Amino acid sequence: MGVYVDVIRYRELFESLFRRDLRAKYRGSFLGLAWSLLHPLVLMGVYLLVFSVLWKVAEVGSDDYWLFLLCGLPAWVFFATAAQAASRSLLENANLIRKVRFPRQLVPLSIVGTNLVSFAVMLAVVAALSLWQVPEARDTVWLAFPLGALFACVVAGFALAVASLNALYRDVEHLTPVLYSLDQLPGVDEYPALEFLLHWVNFLTPPIEAMRAVLFDGHLPAAGDAIYTAVAAVVALAVGGLVFSRSDDRIAVEV
Repeated sequence: MGVYVDVIRYRELFESLFRRDLRAKYRGSFLGLAWSLLHPLVLMGVYLLVFSVLWKVAEVGSDDYWLFLLCGLPAWVFFATAAQAASRSLLENANLIRKVRFPRQLVPLSIVGTNLVSFAVMLAVVAALSLWQVPEARDTVWLAFPLGALFACVVAGFALAVASLNALYRDVEHLTPVLYSLDQLPGVDEYPALEFLLHWVNFLTPPIEAMRAVLFDGHLPAAGDAIYTAVAAVVALAVGGLVFSRSDDRIAVEV
C-alpha cells in the first residue's frame, strides 16, 4: 500500500499535478474551471433528454425513471472517464517521466482525482433530488457518500493498473445496468445465470445497485452488494498497487 501512501507523502506534488490536470481538462472553455462544476450537470441533462424524452425507455416499474437513471449515472461516468483518461496518462507525460525521478503513480491518480470532482458534484445533485422526490430515502441517502468513497477506491486501483499496463503494452487502452433494472431484463427468470453474470461478474454492478438502493429505493443496500463493494475496493487498490510496483522500473524505459 506504499504506492498510495506516496500521495500523502508527496501531497504538494500531487496537488500540483491535480491542479494542472484540472486546468488542462477545461482549457479553452469559456467558463474555465467553473466548467468542472457545470459540466457534470450538463451531462446529466443530456442523458435525461435522450433517454427520458427523445427515446421513450421502459420505466422499469416506476414513474420516476429519470431519477432511476440518474442514480446509476454518476458512478458509471466517473469510472468510464477516469479509466480512459488514466490509461493514457503515463504515455502523455513521457517527457516528464524520463527527465525527473518521482512517484509515477501520482500521474494516473491525479487524473482520477480530477474526475472525482465531477463524480462528487453529480452524486451531490442526485442526493438532493432523491431527498426531494423520494421521502423514504431521507434516512438512507447519506450512505451514498461512503459507498461513493469505496467506489472511488475501486476506480483508483483499476485506473492505476490500466495505466501501468498501457505504458508497457499499448493495446491495453483499446453491460452495466445503468439504463435498466436487473429484475426487469427479459428472460432473467428463465436464465438465472445471466442475472448472476451481470450482477456479480461485472464489478461495477454491485456498487451501482448499492447506491441506487439508498438513493432511489430508500432502503439499506443489499448486504451482498455492500460487502462486494468494500471487498472490491480493497482488491482493486491491492491489484493496482501490485501491477504498478512490478511495472515501475520499466515504465520510464517503455514510454
